[in-house]
Amino acid sequence: MYNLLDNNYKITKGKENFDYEEVKSLFTDYFKDYDYVLGDYSYGRIRLKGFYDSNNKKVRKLNDIKYLDNYIKDYCSPGARIFLLKKENR
Repeated sequence: MYNLLDNNYKITKGKENFDYEEVKSLFTDYFKDYDYVLGDYSYGRIRLKGFYDSNNKKVRKLNDIKYLDNYIKDYCSPGARIFLLKKENR
C-alpha cells in the first residue's frame, strides 16, 4: 500500500515498474479524484493518466478503466513499462 496525497493506493499491474519516489514527485491534486492511475515510461519519462471505475458518475469513454487496454495500445509506446495504481479509500 502506498500513500499519495492522503489516499492509499495498491499496485494492481506492473509492480516491478513502480518507483514510489518518482511517482510521488509527479503526483498532484489533479489525480486525487481518479479511481486508478496508470503510469507509463515513454521516451525516458514517466507519464501519468487517471481513470475512473465504470460505475463512477464522472466516467467518460476516454477515462473508463474498462478501456485501459485500448488506451495502452493507442497511446503508450510499444513495449513501454507500465504500472496501475488503484485507490483503496474513497
